[in-house]
Amino acid sequence: MILLDWKVVLETDEDGWITVTVPSLPGCISQGKTKEKALENIKEAIELHLSALAEEGVPLKDKKEVAMVNVCI
Repeated sequence: MILLDWKVVLETDEDGWITVTVPSLPGCISQGKTKEKALENIKEAIELHLSALAEEGVPLKDKKEVAMVNVCI
């Protein structure tokens, strides 16, 4: 089994749920009530997303480099 390292973004919504997205995999999103559950769920979502791409014959593109920075206005 090959392990890949994916950058994810966690955001807490107004109801306290944590939404997780994967910038390198547009459309890959999950959530959880806790950070731990959200990360557990996004791992499953990534696996399912990659499986669907493989079934459709969509080649994986090189992962985008993601940088998290603060912008002050």
